Amino acid sequence: MLEWCYRAGAFPMADGYGRVELYCSDPRAVLELDALHVPKSLARVVRAGKYDVRVNEDFEGVIRGCARREETWINGEIVQAFIALHRAGKAHSVEAYDGEGILVGGLYGVALGGAFMGESMFTRARDASKVCFVHLVERLRERGYTLLDCQIQNDHLERFGVTEIPEREYLQRLEKALCLDRRFA
Repeated sequence: MLEWCYRAGAFPMADGYGRVELYCSDPRAVLELDALHVPKSLARVVRAGKYDVRVNEDFEGVIRGCARREETWINGEIVQAFIALHRAGKAHSVEAYDGEGILVGGLYGVALGGAFMGESMFTRARDASKVCFVHLVERLRERGYTLLDCQIQNDHLERFGVTEIPEREYLQRLEKALCLDRRFA
């Protein structure tokens, strides 16, 4: 069901009562992979290798880190559904670990064809989730992905160069991206 949801251009969120609803966003926030803007200070952090960035090592830790906030749309049902999607090889995490090997930030999303639908990110250390985002974009570029869906625009994403497109255009781009054969991991 969750995979079908993404293929149709929707995404799940739990409401304030714990019910999972499907949403579409018009306009849709996307990052053109060649348009990533990395602020100079963050570029220095990335180059310095402050964090050990890994992929899919602790998917459950990442999604639970994303859910661990005062207001969240990630309930237990969503956590379990994404863990199952991860086990099926379709949901992935990018993680940042500090010098002691402790998970301090990360993000997760769904990869289908040449599309990656970003879901959420969290941080427990300065710039950790931002470093993961930069690594995610590099990984998508290297593997020939064509669409990075960020769902809903916010100030944080806008600083990276995320823009909005009409839902109709998003659905057309999604349809083309789903036809591609790409491997995230």
